[in-house]
Amino acid sequence: MNLKIEESNQAVIVVVKEERLDAHNSETLKQELSRLFAEGKTKVVVDLKDVRFIDSSGLGALVSGFKNASARQSSLKISSLQSQVKSMFELTRLHRVFDIYTTIDEALETF
Repeated sequence: MNLKIEESNQAVIVVVKEERLDAHNSETLKQELSRLFAEGKTKVVVDLKDVRFIDSSGLGALVSGFKNASARQSSLKISSLQSQVKSMFELTRLHRVFDIYTTIDEALETF
């Protein structure tokens, strides 16, 4: 999986540089989020602007990251959803669980 990790003053930004977040690559994202929270990062934004398709494995990786963050009193936010990906969040009602923002900057402002 192609991930780009950026650190800003407010948070760590994980940019998923793939068109699909599915069973073939979601484990990498899950492990990376786990590593970041284990290292003590408390504010993480996952940018999904390049992701055009997400399946249950991709959603599961994000839910795992959310649980990991919550267990450590940390925050995981999502930004830049494509319309099909947004539909999956709504269909599974995960839009009620995650803090989802239109842009990375919008997400960073909430920390």
